Amino acid sequence: MSQDIEVTHNTAASRFETTVDGLQSIADYSRSGNQILFTHTYVPSQQRGRGIAGALAHAALEYARAENLQVVPLCWYIAQYIRRHPEYQALVR
Repeated sequence: MSQDIEVTHNTAASRFETTVDGLQSIADYSRSGNQILFTHTYVPSQQRGRGIAGALAHAALEYARAENLQVVPLCWYIAQYIRRHPEYQALVR
């Protein structure tokens, strides 16, 4: 399912977001110099287990990689995603 999820980067709100079946999911972050701090990921309870959080994490980490940012995974979900996807571990410094 995650391939069908379109994630947008809302720079004004400092978050990645998607709307699936009319419900919004988000991955919040803040920037500090060349660091991006992922602070919170939210998916409505009735939509969990559908790959939405994973799609948000993937988009957020690809952005960090493209911008050459150091990732600080303060959000437990982003930290878990990085542990499960070793290709992103080099972004954490």
